[in-house]
Amino acid sequence: MELARRVFWLIALSAAAAAAPQKLVFKDLHVPIPMRDGVRLYANIFLPSEHARVPAILVRTPYGKGEDLVPNYQALVDHGFAMVVEDVRGRYESEGEFHPLEQETPDGSDTLDWVARQSWCDGKIGMTGGSYLGIVQWKAALAGNPHLKAIFPVVAGDDDYRDRFYSSGGAMKLGNRLEWMAENLRVFGYHPDFSSFVLHLPIRTADVAATGRTVDMFRTAVAHPAFDSFWKSISVREQLAKVRVPVFSVGGWYDNFAESDLEAYAALRKTSGINRIAIGPWPHNMSIRFSGVDFGPGSWLPIRSLQLAWFDQWLLGKDSPLLSQPPARIFVMGANRWREFEDWPPEQARPEEFYLEDGAALGDKPPRRAAAERYVYDPATPVPTRGGAVCCNPRVFPWGPMDQRSVESRRDVLTFSTPPLTRDLEVIGPVAVELYVSTSARDTDFTAKLVDVFPDGNARNLTDGILRLRYRASLERAVPATPGQVYRITVDAGVTGNVFEKGHRIRLEISSSNFPRFDRNPNTGTVAATETHPVKATETIYHDKQHPSKLVLMVM
Repeated sequence: MELARRVFWLIALSAAAAAAPQKLVFKDLHVPIPMRDGVRLYANIFLPSEHARVPAILVRTPYGKGEDLVPNYQALVDHGFAMVVEDVRGRYESEGEFHPLEQETPDGSDTLDWVARQSWCDGKIGMTGGSYLGIVQWKAALAGNPHLKAIFPVVAGDDDYRDRFYSSGGAMKLGNRLEWMAENLRVFGYHPDFSSFVLHLPIRTADVAATGRTVDMFRTAVAHPAFDSFWKSISVREQLAKVRVPVFSVGGWYDNFAESDLEAYAALRKTSGINRIAIGPWPHNMSIRFSGVDFGPGSWLPIRSLQLAWFDQWLLGKDSPLLSQPPARIFVMGANRWREFEDWPPEQARPEEFYLEDGAALGDKPPRRAAAERYVYDPATPVPTRGGAVCCNPRVFPWGPMDQRSVESRRDVLTFSTPPLTRDLEVIGPVAVELYVSTSARDTDFTAKLVDVFPDGNARNLTDGILRLRYRASLERAVPATPGQVYRITVDAGVTGNVFEKGHRIRLEISSSNFPRFDRNPNTGTVAATETHPVKATETIYHDKQHPSKLVLMVM
């Protein structure tokens, strides 16, 4: 089985929850479930009893339902729930064509209705699963189906544009998207090479390079590079008011969806106190450990136990201690401990500013003397991605915390660092970088990366982001830049929870590419997905009294 498929089967497993003795399971395989348009989706059904009417847990997957229960689903059946595992439309046994951007809300609701009508179901249904299996939960929740009582999405995010295709700064998440397609949608017998297909130009036809065929989902995405009415119409984020079911979401600091998971929690918390979230020091697959970095034995959570308690509360009516505990569990790296909060960002966190100074320094006051740094960004030799919140196959696209010194040695990467800290500094929240910039191009990118520098020089990445200059005012509308004009911009550099320990330094990296995490800006001002002849751009970062470029951290 491919790693990309294993990732999502294993994503919700927890070694911390002891496996209960397995009980007799009654199963019915390859069961057709009719959709409103006549298409049949196929599911496997696993029951704890032949005759009892019980709540059901629904899992909807594009990775193949198989014929057996994986351990996490076995635990749910042993706990007394019916288990329904369904291939989504157009995947494996299910009929129809696979159109993930549009199909999952109606298909999810139709499946919920069918499950609720069965003699073995008492009408109450929960949903669980990770990544795509979590995305479909959010989509189903939009339908307002009365049978859906709770969801438990893991590493899922809530927005197709800002999570799965583009960044909050408008650059495409190229490596993530093409690798997922290559793992899951390629023509049989086609063996694409990651290092080759991410370089393919124009990007508009990179789907063929990655899969051996055209992929409608990808063609649709590249046709809509701005956050326009198409994306808004399918965005869960834009429709969160429709999500009325209790949500327990789980994410990781080195997962592509952590920022979105936290923002969704914060938005829902404004109207309801029942939702829960946990963010740990994990990548997209929390069962895979990082090489050379250990956050300690306490970095794991008993996800299975939390899942069972969540469904006990909302499907069985059993009072769970979860609702009497703080709703947000946040792992703080560096200190390597869990903290509990009510809100995101934590109420105790306050913004602290670190100004770019002459001499590659970060200081607590705006510099007085005029200063500027220049570098040349060449799309032909972009700054390579080294770790971070990428997905979905670490063997070809490594993820997580990694030493950034090889990247920082490049002439097109600027670094600004504090002196060694005289005390521990705990940072929990979003990371923003405000820059005064100019470029020789009609459009270009600016990247920012937050780094924890250890006393031995190891420069460990925490989080990063990018802004496509044409979207400096809004993701909704592209506005070309005027070469040479100075712009004040804000780069959303993601989220983190980290203690910069005494003796460590805080470092900010600035550049114009982070490839293939994000696509390369061709600097021409044309549509990036159609460009085949990129050009170089000269970039300038200003940092003086009139141009106080700075890093903004949320400090406890």
